Amino acid sequence: MNASVKAEINYAQPMAKRPRFHANDQSRDILNLDPRIVEIVDGRTTPPSLDREGFALVSHRSNVSDFRDPQFHDQHKQEIEELIVKLTGADMAVVNSPGVLRFGEKSSESGQLNNSRPARFIHIDINDGTAAEFAERSAPEGARVKRAAQYNIWRVLTPPPQDVPLTICDARTLAPEDLIEADAIFDMKGQPDWSFTALMVKPSPRHRWMWFPDMTPEEAIVFITNDSDPTQPHHVPHSAFDNPLCPANAPPRASIEMRAIAYWFE
Repeated sequence: MNASVKAEINYAQPMAKRPRFHANDQSRDILNLDPRIVEIVDGRTTPPSLDREGFALVSHRSNVSDFRDPQFHDQHKQEIEELIVKLTGADMAVVNSPGVLRFGEKSSESGQLNNSRPARFIHIDINDGTAAEFAERSAPEGARVKRAAQYNIWRVLTPPPQDVPLTICDARTLAPEDLIEADAIFDMKGQPDWSFTALMVKPSPRHRWMWFPDMTPEEAIVFITNDSDPTQPHHVPHSAFDNPLCPANAPPRASIEMRAIAYWFE
């Protein structure tokens, strides 16, 4: 069954001030959002690939029993590193940070943890400068890096259907002039703010959006956020959206997002 939908997602428009958004206190955001109704194609009917669209849905069963328990971080870190090497053929993959747990707004847990709300506007996590900095920082000392690619790995923790799923844009339909630099600010309580440069996206009729309905915890969306190889998809915009097919009594979405850097050496 084809589950393509039409739904609202938030693009951005240029503004006099540099845009900025916060992981937690969104009242401090400075954004010029432009909501648009778009068609979001069912990715299960015509499966995309990392080498073509810049993302893929993969089968991946984790042995972690409770993603909320910090003691499982090292175990899941290793699982994701092994997955990325297997999918890409990279020589090595590195996961530095714990997974980001997020919850749909109907959940009592939404906003209770650091950076735990769905991102409700189209974005790319990092620009080229941020990507280069992260890749250099995490590379093995003395390594001669031929290529570095950064991936997000997104997994639901709740059964289908998801009320707030993820939509991803085909990298081939994105143009450089569609992008707006913005400050992504991480404002964890009791700690100094820190930031890096991310990207927001202007609307374009070229963009082709996809989603994967009724995901299970045994699946993951893997998508590129930056690739130093110019022959590969460079990065893909993504956003949360309200699923118009989801019953009102469905449990709120819970998800975990991991970030990995893959390396190819000379």
